[in-house]
Amino acid sequence: MKYLLFLFVFFCSIAVRAQDFGFGEISGDDLDLKKVKTDSNANAVVIREFGTASVRLDESYGNLYIDFEYHVRIKILNKNGFGSANVVIPQRIYGDKEDMVQNLKAVTINYIDGQFTQTPLDKKKVFTEKKNKYVILTKFTMPNLVEGSIIEYSYRLYSHGLFNFRSWEFQSDIPKLYSEYIAIIPALYTYNVSLRGAQKLSSQNAELYKECLRISGRPYDCSKMTYIMKDIPALVEEDYMTAPSNFRSAINFELSEYYLLSGGKKSVTKEWKDVDFELINDKSFGSQMKRKDLFKELLPEILKNKTAPLDKANEIYDYIKRNIKRNGFIGIQTENTIKKALETHSGNTADINLALVAALSAANLDAEAVILSTRSNGTVNNLYPVITDFNYVIAKVNIEGKSYLLDATEPLMPFGLLPLHCINGQGRVINLKKPSYWYDLKASQKETLRYSLIAELGKDGKIRGNLTIHAIGYAAYNKRKKILAASSVDEYVEKLDESMPQIRILKYAIHNLDSLENLLTENYEVEMSAFSNLNSDPLFFNPFFIDRISKNPFNLNERTYPVDLGAEKEIRINMTIKLPDNYNLADKPKELNMVLADAGGRFICTTAVEDNILLFNQLMQLNKPIYSSAEYLSLKEFYSRIIQLQKTDIILKKSK
Repeated sequence: MKYLLFLFVFFCSIAVRAQDFGFGEISGDDLDLKKVKTDSNANAVVIREFGTASVRLDESYGNLYIDFEYHVRIKILNKNGFGSANVVIPQRIYGDKEDMVQNLKAVTINYIDGQFTQTPLDKKKVFTEKKNKYVILTKFTMPNLVEGSIIEYSYRLYSHGLFNFRSWEFQSDIPKLYSEYIAIIPALYTYNVSLRGAQKLSSQNAELYKECLRISGRPYDCSKMTYIMKDIPALVEEDYMTAPSNFRSAINFELSEYYLLSGGKKSVTKEWKDVDFELINDKSFGSQMKRKDLFKELLPEILKNKTAPLDKANEIYDYIKRNIKRNGFIGIQTENTIKKALETHSGNTADINLALVAALSAANLDAEAVILSTRSNGTVNNLYPVITDFNYVIAKVNIEGKSYLLDATEPLMPFGLLPLHCINGQGRVINLKKPSYWYDLKASQKETLRYSLIAELGKDGKIRGNLTIHAIGYAAYNKRKKILAASSVDEYVEKLDESMPQIRILKYAIHNLDSLENLLTENYEVEMSAFSNLNSDPLFFNPFFIDRISKNPFNLNERTYPVDLGAEKEIRINMTIKLPDNYNLADKPKELNMVLADAGGRFICTTAVEDNILLFNQLMQLNKPIYSSAEYLSLKEFYSRIIQLQKTDIILKKSK
C-alpha cells in the first residue's frame, strides 16, 4: 500500500483520548475482591484491562502505523498464579521494519502492615529475544511477588501491520472481571469486524467523530468503537484441541477496502480467481510448481523402471523425503528455490512439497498443491480469501479416481497419510490450469493398536509368555518416531522395560521398522511378577496393565470448544493366560459394553475362564475424529467409567 506513504495526517485529540483507568490507583475492592464472584480454581484474576488502537502517521518516515496502548491490573491469588507475572509482548517484523514497544511501566503492589508498597520494574531486567525472522519478544518478570500481590503494567506498541487492525483478546488463561477495548478507525478504511468465541459482549458502542482526520487539507471522519466484556471465564486448554485462538473470545479486524485520494476506492478482499492468478505467477510458489525440467533427467533413476502411476508416485515421494530435509521453517512459499533445495538437500516445507508437486508433474501424474493452516495456526476464513491465514503447503496427487495427500517433510510418514498437524478443516487446492477449490483435510487411516498376550501362570507366581503389538496408521508413525529418537532399538526397548515396572522384557524383535507402508510389529518375550505366593487363596490379579488409562483427559464441567482427535482411534487387547490346575474364577471386572451416541464410540470388556485358561478381551473405539462440545460430557463419562473399571481385579480361587 505504497500510495499511503506520504499522506499528511492530522488527528483531533478528542478522537484518540480514551477512558483509561489510573495507573497504580488501588482500591480496597481490588485488594480483597470480596464483592465479586471469582472462579474458585483461579490462581490469578484480571481486575481490569484496557486497550485502545488508532491509525497514526509517522512523520519521520511518512507512513501510517497503528498506535496501540495496553494497560492491565492483575491480582495474584496464590503461588500457582506467579506465572501471570511472566510477561511476553510479541512484536512483528515487516522486512526492514519491526513493531516497537515504548513507554513501558510496570509495578508490583503489596499490602503490608496496613500499607500499600509499590515495587517498580527495573528496566534493566527487560529483555528482548528474536524468536524467529518474523517475531521479536519483549520479556520481563514482575518483581517482589507474594500471594495477594497486585501487578500492573502498561505500554505502547507501534505496529506497521494495517491489514489486520489490532485484534483484542477478551479471554485468556485466567479469568477477567472487566475488559474494555476501543478501536479508532478513519473513514478511509473499511474493516470486517468479527467476534470469535463463546462469550458475549456486555456492551458495545459506536461513535462518529467529525473531521478528526485531515489529509492535504481535506477533512475525514473517524469511528470510535468501544467493546466491553465482563466476568469472563478463563479458557482452559485441554487435550485434543486445535489452536486456542480458534475458541478464545476475541475481536478481530480484517481490511476489506480503502479509499484513494483520487476519490475512488480499492477492494482488498479479493476473489479466489485473483489469488489463484497471484499464486500461480508467484516466483516462490507457482513458478516452483512449474519446474518439471529439474526432474526430467532424474526420473529414470527415481522411478526404477516402475510404470504403474501409484508405484511412480510412491518412488517420487520417497525420493523427495530422502533428498530434501526440513530446515525447521514452514510456509507456503519457498525460501530460495526448489533447485537450491535439491542442491543443498535442505529447505522449508514449501521447498520440499512444491518440489514434490513438480516431480510428480514431471512424471506425467496429476499433481496439485494444497495450501492450509496447521492446527496450531488456527482455522481459515472460508467466506473470502485471506492468504495470511495459510501457513503450510502439501501435495495432492490424483491417480485412477483417487486422491492422495502427501507431506514429504515427514520422513516416517507413509504414502497418503498426512501428519496430524495438517488435519485442520479444509485446504485450498491450487492447480496451474484450473480454478482453485476447497478440499477436506481428513485422516486416511485410524490410530490403531492391537495387543496380544499369550502366557502361562507358573507355580512361582510369575506370568511368562509372548506379547505382540501391532501398530497401524498414526500409532505406527508415533512408535517409529519414538524408536528412531532413541540412539538404538536396544535403548528404546530398555526405556520401554523401565516404563513397565511389573513386566520384564527378556527378548524382543521389531518388524517393518523401515517398511512404512506395512504395520509395525513388536514381539516381546515377557515375564511378569503377578503373585508373590501361589499358596495364597484367593489370588487377586489386575488385568489392566497394558495401555492403562491413568488419567481422564477431560476434566472440565463444561467445554465450549470441540474435542478434535484428528483421527479415529482403536485399541484392542486380547490375553490368553493358562492357569495352574484347580483355579476357578471367583470374581472379575464387570462385563461392560458401553457405546457413545450416534455410533461415536464403544468400549467392551469381557473376562472368562475356560478349561483353566483365562480369557480377557478389551476394545476401545473412538469412531469420530471430532466430537462437538455438546458431546463433551458423554466423552468425559465414557473415560470415567473405563478408569473406574480398571481399578477392579480378577479374583482366582482354588477349587476344593
